[in-house]
Amino acid sequence: MKILVTGAKGFVGKNLVCALNNLKDGKDRTRPELKIDAVYEYDIENTAAELDEYCAQADFVFNLAGVNRPKDSEEFKKGNFGFASLLLDTLKKHGNKCPVMLSSSIQATLIGRYDGEYGRSKKAGEDLFFDYAKETGAKVLVYRFPNLFGKWCRPNYNSAVATFCHNTANDLPITVNDRATELELLYIDDLIFEMCDALEGKEHRAEFDGVKTVLSESGKYCAAPITHKVTLGEIVDLLETFGAQSKTLVVPEMPENSFAKKLYSTYLSYLPKEKIAFPLKMNADARGSFTELLKTEKCGQISVNISKPGVTKGEHWHNTKWEFFIVVSGRALIEERKIGTDEVLKFEVSGEKIEAVHMLPGYTHNIINLSDTEDLVTVMWANEAFNHARPDTYYEKVEK
Repeated sequence: MKILVTGAKGFVGKNLVCALNNLKDGKDRTRPELKIDAVYEYDIENTAAELDEYCAQADFVFNLAGVNRPKDSEEFKKGNFGFASLLLDTLKKHGNKCPVMLSSSIQATLIGRYDGEYGRSKKAGEDLFFDYAKETGAKVLVYRFPNLFGKWCRPNYNSAVATFCHNTANDLPITVNDRATELELLYIDDLIFEMCDALEGKEHRAEFDGVKTVLSESGKYCAAPITHKVTLGEIVDLLETFGAQSKTLVVPEMPENSFAKKLYSTYLSYLPKEKIAFPLKMNADARGSFTELLKTEKCGQISVNISKPGVTKGEHWHNTKWEFFIVVSGRALIEERKIGTDEVLKFEVSGEKIEAVHMLPGYTHNIINLSDTEDLVTVMWANEAFNHARPDTYYEKVEK
């Protein structure tokens, strides 16, 4: 299969081209039935001759070319309708009836605040594609996308999320006039997944009830099935927690497929070089060091402990807190004893064979570096972040 992507250097185009090339080159093996021979990239600097060549050979066309912020209304018509006409005429010239996808916008509904030049130019492009399908019998897939976000989206252009992420990452102010304003957002990876589904003939069909997308197998339009409805206030609040992470070490809750997870990935893509790495507080003494790495709101914290040769650490117990000790470098003896008893449980571990050892509630425990020359490095996970007000930690030696 040979695929033509117009608008290949735009936000969606760049992400789609990368995804298609990963499939073509065998780096992405999640769609074994999809065989891609070539990805033709077309953008504003390409020539008419190249478009002609690509249209003659393409087995599928993604038309992502368009204008969002023109100098005047004529540029809307030229970018969103004029190029679509040229593309379809070129396909007809070669008798190429391959499937063609059109990137339209929810603004093409022309409802309320969407009744403007941009929406009308998008609607004209849609009508052109539907007429082309009737005339030629070619399959057309018209997607009315809502607000998009994700890596590589240009800030201070036409995406509030991109601007907010960029500003938070670069310590710039964010202006929000109404925190209650709700946006429907489509994440770039969800969009790209739908585009690949479309390549395999598995596109999701839809109709529109006003500006609401209604999935329907017999729908005239197409749609990505996963979107998120979020207020500006919710976006800003999440970004504030992301921006503070290097100081608090707290990683917010980010369930699978949640908006928070997708927003955090987007935010990270805007970090400047000076923020990519940040220092951690090493609590060091003659015995070694203890450093908190990450904390979570519901799943505890991760730390790393370094012990000097021959050093014993721990010698305490907890009522409710429990931990995993995971030695990743060096050799150690981990000892545990149930409070009120004499039996000592011993576990000799090393970085040569990595194991996780439970530190049980109600058991005093320690960890001993068995080496005379090498540091012992242990990753420690606790089921709760350390609470200075209620430390739940009580000194008692394992060996009486």
